Amino acid sequence: MPYCVVSHGDPAAAAGGEGDVRIFYQRYGHGGTKVLLIIGFAGTHESWGPQVKGLTGDVEAVDEESPAGDDDEASAAGEGVEVCCFDNRGIGRSSVPPHKSHYTTVIMAKDALAVMDHLGWRKAHVFGHSMGSMIASKLAAMAPERVASLALLNTTGGGYQCIPKIDWQTISLACRFLRARTPEQRAVVDLDVHYTREYLDEIVGSNTRRQMLYQEYVKGLSSCGMQSSRGFEGQLNACWTHKLTQKELDRISSAGFLIVVIHGRDDVVAQLYHARRLAEKLQPAAKLVELHGGHLVSHERQAEVNMSLMEMIKASKSNTDQEEWSNLPKKSDDQPLAGSDSRLANRDCNIVVIYNLLGKLQLIMLFFFGAFYIILEHARRVLRILKPVRVSATSL
Repeated sequence: MPYCVVSHGDPAAAAGGEGDVRIFYQRYGHGGTKVLLIIGFAGTHESWGPQVKGLTGDVEAVDEESPAGDDDEASAAGEGVEVCCFDNRGIGRSSVPPHKSHYTTVIMAKDALAVMDHLGWRKAHVFGHSMGSMIASKLAAMAPERVASLALLNTTGGGYQCIPKIDWQTISLACRFLRARTPEQRAVVDLDVHYTREYLDEIVGSNTRRQMLYQEYVKGLSSCGMQSSRGFEGQLNACWTHKLTQKELDRISSAGFLIVVIHGRDDVVAQLYHARRLAEKLQPAAKLVELHGGHLVSHERQAEVNMSLMEMIKASKSNTDQEEWSNLPKKSDDQPLAGSDSRLANRDCNIVVIYNLLGKLQLIMLFFFGAFYIILEHARRVLRILKPVRVSATSL
């Protein structure tokens, strides 16, 4: 099986028992255009199926373990697209480091760069979904010279922005997710998290799409196994601790490559507001594409997503100007002038401060809800253990 062995040379990590990490990857297609796909939280490389097929036309992985780099004559001369997708540390066939401190978006971005080095890729179009988009943005900030273009799908800025909008739907989903112990139970929850109800209720042949996808999800979860608690906690830590500083944002937006932010309007995991804000911060390089769909808009609206990705690849090859690429207002258009404009700017700053406070309050509420749920579950287990045994009168 194709693996990339990652050693970041961190003595502290080695002393903590991490050692080398094996990253499982798959390559599809052939050509001079290289695309690196980085999947999100609790997902494996297989989740990129619709994009692999849409970008390369292939569904079968390259049947060779030795990677073909940029110097390979046939690959470099080809007009096609070669895609690599991989399992992040903590999931699938990749290693599961034992401590959550071994999982940050910086460390995982270094994993992705190590995969590129292993393949011999000097530069690639880097596309990330959800947590994978956080990793992709870190990669772009760390090594902008390695990025041909950047796509951020269903993204947030990490930290409290990872918290979904709190309502009865998301609370119910959170409870069901925490209680899921089997592939069948997890598949039911994942479908409601990933897709809109409208999409799941569509009739395809003699069944609903929900019934069809349920079988696929159960099969996938059963073959790869449920994510371990260490991998789950580690990847969750990567999301909570992720943050892009203003310096990193400026470095990405001024690097010269094109950016597209793609988001589903009905995403119950990553709120659309945060994606819009991130796209605005990445001006003048970013284009924002909003589609009707859920968290896995890359599956639900795969034709539109693939078209946007190919459009960016072609625009990058033709050296399209960033301002011509972007569909958002220029930064200069939003600069405060004087008088009423400055007052409007101050009002907007106050709104941002209030929103940030509400976001932190939301995080606190979610923490207490989680704590209450854990205590309730523990109490139920204790009561089952202490439940008195009925004794019939005849046995006395």
